[in-house]
Amino acid sequence: MITVDVLAKQFGNTQVLNSIRFEVRAGETVALLGPSGIGKTTLLRLIAGLDTKFEGHITRPDKMAMVFQEPTLMLWRSAIENIRLVHPDLTNDAALEALNEVGLAEKANLFPGQLSLGQQRRLSLARGFAGRPDLLIMDEPFVSLDAKAADEMLALTERLIAQTKPATIFVTHAIAEAERLATRVLTLHGAPATLVT
Repeated sequence: MITVDVLAKQFGNTQVLNSIRFEVRAGETVALLGPSGIGKTTLLRLIAGLDTKFEGHITRPDKMAMVFQEPTLMLWRSAIENIRLVHPDLTNDAALEALNEVGLAEKANLFPGQLSLGQQRRLSLARGFAGRPDLLIMDEPFVSLDAKAADEMLALTERLIAQTKPATIFVTHAIAEAERLATRVLTLHGAPATLVT
């Protein structure tokens, strides 16, 4: 169970988040909606523990994975090395299977610069799921993809979530993405941002 209880988050004298409370159970997928700049990514960073300067408390599992807007891959490492560096306990066969799950097994020894943006996104997704996280956090993972590639990524993400059943929190601007992936949709509104009830 992930418990989020953010009383306040400030940058300098500006409060950006206020009284945000919700829980996410194992196997549940929660989408966060709201206009650009409202604080969705800030909230994800708090949930992930990347930013600890806030009032409140967040309970999260130890096994977490994040999939960012940009693939954030290590360009000097091959596709399979990108997975094994993050998950050193994985065998080579298990890392190869993670690549196979996203259709990249034949690209295992290629470097990110040799992959298309769509393939880099799939590699980032494979890396996120490879460790079988209890909590998966995704920050607009389908942004800037064309419609066909975005649909393929959505279908792939749906399948991987169904297989591994993590608690999932993801940010999107697309209501269609939220309705397709999420079991529940939360919307941030106002300044400072809070959840719409």
